[in-house]
Amino acid sequence: MNFVKLSRFCCMLIVMATFSPRATEQPVEKIAQTPQCARGLNWIEQNTSWVTDQQIRLTEIPAPELDEGRRAEYLKRLFEAMSLKVRIDETGDVVAERPGAEPHKVVLIAAHLDTVFPPGTPVQVKRNGGRLEAPGISDNGSGLAALVGVARAFAESQVHTAKTVVFAGDVGEEGEGNLRGIRALVEHYGSRLSAVIAVDGPSIEHITVQGIASRRFEIVINGPGGHSWSDFGRPNPITALARGIVQFSSVRVSESPRSSFNFGLIEGGTSVNSIPARAVVKVDLRSESESELARLESSLREAMKNAVRQETEAAEVPVEELQLSFRSLGARPAGKLPENSALLETVREVDAYLGNHARPERSSTDANIPLSLGIPAISLGGGGTGGGAHTLSEWYDPAGRALGLKRLYLIAVTLAGTRP
Repeated sequence: MNFVKLSRFCCMLIVMATFSPRATEQPVEKIAQTPQCARGLNWIEQNTSWVTDQQIRLTEIPAPELDEGRRAEYLKRLFEAMSLKVRIDETGDVVAERPGAEPHKVVLIAAHLDTVFPPGTPVQVKRNGGRLEAPGISDNGSGLAALVGVARAFAESQVHTAKTVVFAGDVGEEGEGNLRGIRALVEHYGSRLSAVIAVDGPSIEHITVQGIASRRFEIVINGPGGHSWSDFGRPNPITALARGIVQFSSVRVSESPRSSFNFGLIEGGTSVNSIPARAVVKVDLRSESESELARLESSLREAMKNAVRQETEAAEVPVEELQLSFRSLGARPAGKLPENSALLETVREVDAYLGNHARPERSSTDANIPLSLGIPAISLGGGGTGGGAHTLSEWYDPAGRALGLKRLYLIAVTLAGTRP
C-alpha cells in the first residue's frame, strides 16, 4: 500500500514539473510556435497601423516635465480597454498588471511618458512621405506605442504566463525628472522584480546593458546689478558665468571611461542696457565611471569659484562680491548587466530567432535605477527608425515596426514563462 501511495506521489510531482514555468529551459522557437504566442505574433503582423495611430494620439497630447497627467489618462484608458488592472500611482505612473500564476514574480515593461519640450511647444504630427514629424514622436512616442502594442498582443493572444507582467508608462525620465517614475515602480515591486525592460526610442540595433551615471546642476551667480552706463565697472554675473564655462570647457574629459558634459540652458538679465543681478546655467555631467564623474564635478565647482573671484577682482567699482551657489537637479546612478545574465541571453536568443543583429550599448535610461540595485534590466527600442531626438525637427518612420514589436513580445513572453 505504501508503495502505491509513493508511486502516485511521484506521478504527481512529474505532472507538476511538466507544467512548471521554467522559461529559460524552453527554446524561443518552441515558445513562438505555441498557439497562444503565435496568435500574438500574428496580431502584431496585422495591426501595426493601429499601433502607429496610437503613437500619433499619444504624441499629440503634450507631456512636458512634471505635467504628464493628460497623456497618462489616455494611456490608462487604452490599458483598461485591454481588461488590465490599471492604476495611476502617487508619482503619476500608469501601472497596468496582467496577473500570472506566480504573483510574487514580476516582469516590468516600462516606457516614459514625458518629453523634453516645454509647455506650449506645438506637437501636431505631420506626415512627410512615410515619415511622421513632431517633437517627441520618436522619444518617446515610439516607445509608448510599442508598450501599448505589446500589451495589446498579450491581450489578443490570451497567453497565460507564470510571472505577472506589468506594463507601465512612467514619469520623470527626461530633464530634471531624475527618474522619479521608475524609482517609484522599483521601490513598489522591490524583490518581486525578475526583470525590467525599458522601452525607449525606436532602434532595435542595440541592447542597452549599461547605465551611464549623471549629475545635473543649476549654477546661480548673484550680484548688485546696475545701469550699463552709470554703473559700468561693476562685476557682471553673466560675464562671470561665461568665464566659468570657458575655464571648465578646457578641462580634460576622459575617453575611457567615456565622459561628457553639456551646458544646456542659460538665463539672466532684464534688458540690454542693464547689468544683470542674476545669471543661471544648467549643466549635465555624464560618465561611465562614478569616480570620473566626481572629478568632473569638482573641476566644475573650482572653475566657477575662480571665475567669480576673477570677475570680482576685475571690477572697477568697489562693491560686494558676487555670490555663487550650486543646486543639484538630480543624480542618476550607474549600473551594468552581467554578460552571463539570463535576461541578456533571452534577448540574444530572440534576436537570433528573428534574424535581428543588435550590439550592446551604454546610455542613460530608466534602466539605470534597477541596474544600480542589481536587478536585471535592459533598455530596448520599439521598432522602426527615428532621428532628430530632442529637437523640433524630430521624426519617426514606422517601416519595420512589426519586427521591433515581435522582438519585445517574444522577450516578454519568454521571461514571464508560458503555461498551458
